[in-house]
Amino acid sequence: MREREIISKVLDNLNKVIIGKQSEINNILKGVIANGHILIEDVPGVGKTTLVKALAKTIDLTYSRIQFTPDLLPSDITGISIYNQKNMEFEFKEGPIFSNIVLADEINRTSPKTQSALLEVMEENQVSEGGQTHRLKSPFIVMATQNPIDYDGTFRLPEAQLDRFIIKVSLGYPSSEAEVDILEKYREKSPLEDLSNVVTAEDILYLQDAVKKVKVATAVNEYIVRIANKTRESNYISLGVSTRAILSLQKVAQASALLNGRNYVIPEDVKENAALVLSHRIIMSSTGKANGYGERETIEDILRMVEAPRVTFNG
Repeated sequence: MREREIISKVLDNLNKVIIGKQSEINNILKGVIANGHILIEDVPGVGKTTLVKALAKTIDLTYSRIQFTPDLLPSDITGISIYNQKNMEFEFKEGPIFSNIVLADEINRTSPKTQSALLEVMEENQVSEGGQTHRLKSPFIVMATQNPIDYDGTFRLPEAQLDRFIIKVSLGYPSSEAEVDILEKYREKSPLEDLSNVVTAEDILYLQDAVKKVKVATAVNEYIVRIANKTRESNYISLGVSTRAILSLQKVAQASALLNGRNYVIPEDVKENAALVLSHRIIMSSTGKANGYGERETIEDILRMVEAPRVTFNG
């Protein structure tokens, strides 16, 4: 099965560099093959940037890195039209966003105005400038890292932008055993230096197409909608999830099924990924905060409240 072969190659390659984080790597791969953008939030120094670089080297894709700083301008990301005196016309100079994989490093250290420059490109895979539309090549994946919002010099991402990230993941600190392994493997040089391409852009596009063909029963779709409605009705949540969010949950559930060797979604695929897809898209109410509830815990509570359907597939 071609899907399994591609997935195994990617996972094996990433595990050479990112140690002790199999579950987190699996989650990020779900986002990639679901054709979505990924937000990685964690404290500095736990391997966020290394993971993105390893993914870019694993797949034969173009890669660029944008360091988000308070003085970054929207044109520094998307590009700008410059007047060519020789031709007497404006020429568009592409910004670093014109790559297959874009690392938006510490995205919440720049102003909301600059962050919003990513809205069109993340949704439409295009940049509009000077009355012209410039398309980006597929696959196109923004992998953004951000520090926790209570860190100095950070800005909260606008809700509209958060909604464009298909998943939000956190790496966390490695286990003690994994950190010992890291000290051994990284002692002389980083394994990232020797990492090579193991799959092509065509392989990733093939997986993204295969995800679309994973079957989803009506009962599963109804289950997703019931979960979404609970976020809109909860007293602990002031802003529930959008329609874009439930489409994202369906896609990630399909990707999860594909990673598990199935061509159909089961309710467990939805349960397993609901917090991953929905927690960054809700805003807690004052009641929820007063009761000590966080976004992830609230989504997990909703999953316990909403009964999952029984779904069977034949063939």
